[in-house]
Amino acid sequence: MLKKNKMTVILFITLVILSIASLFVGVIDISINDILAGDLHKLEILFISRLPRLLAILCTGIGMSVAGLIMQQLVRNKFVSPTTGATISSAQFGILMALLFLPSSTLIGRAAFSFLFAILGTWVFVWFTQRIKFKDIIMVPLIGIMFNTVIRGITSFFAFKYGMNQSISTWMTGSFSLVIKGRYEIVYLVLPLVIIAFIFANYFNIVGMGKDFSKNLGVPYELVLFVGLIITAMITASIIVIVGSISYIGLIVPNIVTMFKGDKLRGTLIDTALFGGIFVLISDVIGRIVIAPYELPIELVIGVIGSILFIVLIFYRLNNGNQIIKFKRKQESNSFVK
Repeated sequence: MLKKNKMTVILFITLVILSIASLFVGVIDISINDILAGDLHKLEILFISRLPRLLAILCTGIGMSVAGLIMQQLVRNKFVSPTTGATISSAQFGILMALLFLPSSTLIGRAAFSFLFAILGTWVFVWFTQRIKFKDIIMVPLIGIMFNTVIRGITSFFAFKYGMNQSISTWMTGSFSLVIKGRYEIVYLVLPLVIIAFIFANYFNIVGMGKDFSKNLGVPYELVLFVGLIITAMITASIIVIVGSISYIGLIVPNIVTMFKGDKLRGTLIDTALFGGIFVLISDVIGRIVIAPYELPIELVIGVIGSILFIVLIFYRLNNGNQIIKFKRKQESNSFVK
């Protein structure tokens, strides 16, 4: 217990240090002396650009990580996330529909469309996977990736047909460069959703054990599953509308945390949120300094890092799974001999 709490404290302190440091990284140099001296120009940059960017980064890292953790628990597959579960692509398709049918819609209107299509796409994916008899650990996310590709193809088709390519491109590649005060606040929706996820954590664990198990304990399986998917879709949609598509966060972060803290949702949720914030912060700083004074989109940086970690996780999970199977078979053979 002490070791687990120690890990939480270390993650929190690391997140605070990185958050403060990120405020002073950018094209325009800002130092603590400038802040203490009351330099109005530097203070304006800090409060209009740097601080909103930091808050958007934290909400993105925390939100996408928690969304991935919930999806993995509900679907019972460590390779499922908003990226491999068609949630992100569905949210993007919703934004395109808002631009086509309600071109004068506000940010809230686009977010509403994004949310509706995100929950619809996620529900279709979950409904389909629940009807697959042979649920190989790799097969389920591969189905999600294929489903993802189909939705992206439909989105691209409508974007080409109606000349919306340039408009939709903003949401296809995630970037924090356009985040400024007054244009990002909708991501605050992530915070109450994470709190709700924490409240429902034990129920998500039970639902993750299966429909029959949930009903035996008196837990309404369909209702809890619906709440979990709504939380996931709303988190994803609120981030996509502001930042754009960022892959791998909800896939990589929960897997790394559960390796150290186990699969109990309530015990890992806080650490997943903290590590998600750290992961995105580090990736963002790398994107800002690697080709300074220019900036790499966060989607590109996380895409490279995430792809490498994803391959490592596949081999780790497959090897770990094979060891568990061998251990169970050994136990069965020993009991049979006895």
